[in-house]
Amino acid sequence: MDQAKRWRDRVAAQVSRVFRGDPRAVDWILTALLAGGHVLLEDVPGVGKTLLAKALAQTLGGEFSRVQGTPDLLPSDLLGFSVYRPQDGTFEFRSGPVETFLLLFDEINRASPRTQSALLQAMGEGEVSRDGRVVALPDPFLVLATENPVEFEGTFPLPEAQKDRFLLTFRIGYPTRDQEESILTDLPFSRRGVDVEVVSSPEEVRTLRALVPEVHADSKVRDYVLDLARATRNETAFRLGLSPRGSQALFTGAKALALIRGRNWVLPDDVKELFLPVAGGRVSLTPGAAARGLETGAVLSDLLERLPTPALVRP
Repeated sequence: MDQAKRWRDRVAAQVSRVFRGDPRAVDWILTALLAGGHVLLEDVPGVGKTLLAKALAQTLGGEFSRVQGTPDLLPSDLLGFSVYRPQDGTFEFRSGPVETFLLLFDEINRASPRTQSALLQAMGEGEVSRDGRVVALPDPFLVLATENPVEFEGTFPLPEAQKDRFLLTFRIGYPTRDQEESILTDLPFSRRGVDVEVVSSPEEVRTLRALVPEVHADSKVRDYVLDLARATRNETAFRLGLSPRGSQALFTGAKALALIRGRNWVLPDDVKELFLPVAGGRVSLTPGAAARGLETGAVLSDLLERLPTPALVRP
């Protein structure tokens, strides 16, 4: 299992050359990648979301595509479209940006619901339907979407089915004072490219992904995941609790996180670390709870405090 930790360390070392922020953001995106999931970053502009995505794609050695969400963006702009060739009377298909290793969808909530839903099949099944046939996407395939949580004019909130396709939803947050000082002193304000080296490949990602099912999870860990899921469904402040897909994401994500931390067994702390990023985008407050000023993160944190953490002995 040291192979996965060395991989994580190589990737994180390269990304840290240009991205100065919470190192957990890199760990969590790599966790989603190994778990076969996708990531939604809900944060204000200027904290490095696009830079982080570009650095990861370049470091991992895969193709990178970026789509800017706008109301006039069409599903064909994502999936591809056919172009008529008058010289021979045939149609030529031109692939869309979805056929890539890492797809950055900036401000996904500015795209229309029709365009947003075009990603459902791609994210859930790793394939797209076009011209009457199903086409498999590259493996691995990662969607890294962003949305601004404080600006809602001209946006279309993501439906619950769409949010449930993201394994993790979290904020990068502002850097610490020391991190921001290093941004001022070490990084130029304007740069044409991302100065990182390629230290991995999609083939290596596939190899590491195959190790995730081998990570041991004690029955107490499984019960802990189930108890957390049940607690969200019984919480009166929530009108929508964690779905079965959400509990599966929490369980598989904890295995992947343990793997990149150099362990072949899951700790309850792995589950606790991912609980808010996994559940935060899937649960929903009741109108009454929202009117009282409750916040989703605070309610989830309270659930973690109330639910006993199982004690495990290293296997």
